[in-house]
Amino acid sequence: MFQWFERRLNPFPKEEPSLPPRGLLAFCWHYSRSAWPWLLVSALLMACVALIEVWLFSFMGNLVNWLSTQEIESFWQTQRWTLLGMALVILLLPLIVLLHSLVNFQVLMGNYPMRIRWLIHRYLLRQSIHYYQEEFAGRIATKLMQTALSVRECVIKLIDVINYVSVYFLGTLLILGSADLRLVWPLLLWLAAYILLLKCFVPLLGAVSQRQADARSIMTGRVVDAYTNIQTVKLFSHAQRESDYAQASMQGFLVTVHEQMRLVTIFNTCLYLLNSLLLLGVAGLSLFLWSNAALSLGALAVAIGLVLRLSGMSQWIMWEVAALFENIGTVKDGIASIAVPQTIQDRVDAPRLQAHRGEIKFDQISFHYGQEAGVIERLSLDIRPGEKVGLVGRSGAGKSTLVNLLLRFYDLEQGKILIDGQSIADVQQESLRAAIGMVSQDTSLLHRSVRENIAYGRPDASDEEIIQAAKKAHAHEFILELQDASGRRGYDAQVGERGVKLSGGQRQRIAIARVMLKDAPILILDEATSALDSEVESAIQENLYQLMEGKTVIAIAHRLSTIAAMDRLIVLDQGDILEQGSHAALIEKGGLYASLWAHQSGGFLSEDA
Repeated sequence: MFQWFERRLNPFPKEEPSLPPRGLLAFCWHYSRSAWPWLLVSALLMACVALIEVWLFSFMGNLVNWLSTQEIESFWQTQRWTLLGMALVILLLPLIVLLHSLVNFQVLMGNYPMRIRWLIHRYLLRQSIHYYQEEFAGRIATKLMQTALSVRECVIKLIDVINYVSVYFLGTLLILGSADLRLVWPLLLWLAAYILLLKCFVPLLGAVSQRQADARSIMTGRVVDAYTNIQTVKLFSHAQRESDYAQASMQGFLVTVHEQMRLVTIFNTCLYLLNSLLLLGVAGLSLFLWSNAALSLGALAVAIGLVLRLSGMSQWIMWEVAALFENIGTVKDGIASIAVPQTIQDRVDAPRLQAHRGEIKFDQISFHYGQEAGVIERLSLDIRPGEKVGLVGRSGAGKSTLVNLLLRFYDLEQGKILIDGQSIADVQQESLRAAIGMVSQDTSLLHRSVRENIAYGRPDASDEEIIQAAKKAHAHEFILELQDASGRRGYDAQVGERGVKLSGGQRQRIAIARVMLKDAPILILDEATSALDSEVESAIQENLYQLMEGKTVIAIAHRLSTIAAMDRLIVLDQGDILEQGSHAALIEKGGLYASLWAHQSGGFLSEDA
């Protein structure tokens, strides 16, 4: 039974995630559309529960009147069918509560927020590199988790509050009004004061909650940032500085908590005062009417009972409304980071890139990172299929930018980049990057096993192919010696966040093995051997040359000797191609490249050359 209900709402829909709207109600509706039928069923069942509870009060009033006016023998004769019907209703109540619990807890509580997380996560994965450069990774993850839960809480709490307020208050008015219309006035006055109280305090609580949600995400982001870069923190002996940095955000969060709790204390006290006045008013008026024979004993009991119940419910509603606005603040904070248009998007019905030859053409491209000028201006470059090209230039010359544009991490401002005659702007991004293998100097591994990291290059690869790729990258030997804290060994050992458990050289060799396994037609080497010592570099150099066979290669290196053997060297300076040709030809020419070569220190490109 539980499993049947748990399968009613699919937490992992296959639908493509789209840009969510930035309005609060529209955002909640965007992620609640598939759950609405079950939300409606939950609301109807909750309304039935509330109706039965209110009706029970009315029945108890009638029961008091019957017991006070009838003899025992006549009572059983006249009321037996009424009592039997009441017994059936009371027995029906647990069944309705069971159905409501199954819908609420089995269908909605787990699947509903998980569905939201799934859709948001898939949408954020398609955001550009620039998006992630502007935010803490921990902050984004926190907003994803908090927003999903807060959307659920906003919707469910709003439905529950509306249900109880409408059913209980209207039911109370109807029951007391049918006994004596004068009993309605204290309730109406109480309602007006209660609404005024909510109108004063709820916006204040909502504003504080929004500031609190933002402060919480900043606090989490700073803590996660310190943990992610723990090696840097320890290298520079900045544990105390990081503690102070985190404390500042924690203090900022605590300020919002104190502000919120002050409002809650005042609100709570005012509400108790209001409820006490309601109880005094209704009880006093009921006793006055009863003493003047205008109100029955049963009606008096019902009036006081309903007011006590309503007073208790008003406390619950207060906390629910406060929690509702706290969640609204969290959702609004999440919307600011989630409902952001994807700057790099595939065109509708974009085909997959068909890259068999590996010809690359940069056609009059311009890119300025959103500035008016600089970086790359009307650059053209043709790279033949299978050609090995080295990019040379000082820092800021545009080498990495050229590679990022080829990978379509950014969209061009002018011009086109073509691979085998196909514009990369017109094909699917994933197919483009699937055709390009890259080893960068900033090697980052996933917090998974060594096997999973290598197989990331080709997930369907066999264990034998994974081991073969590791051997070519001279990584097999050290992998067999690995062991993590859980006792997993070799290829099953976890590498830690960003590969922190491994040395720079070990991470680099696993990254090279990953690209060897991928075996893409285009290969980019961005300081591919920068983290390796000379002995290991020379050992895998032969395998790198084997990897380059039949591929179009773009290599970047500050150590010019590592790319001197390329078919052609492209010398970049401030986004322009100043020279190109073989190493020997450029040396003979005596231009910028020859000057850079002559000014190398220890084989590396000097910054002031």
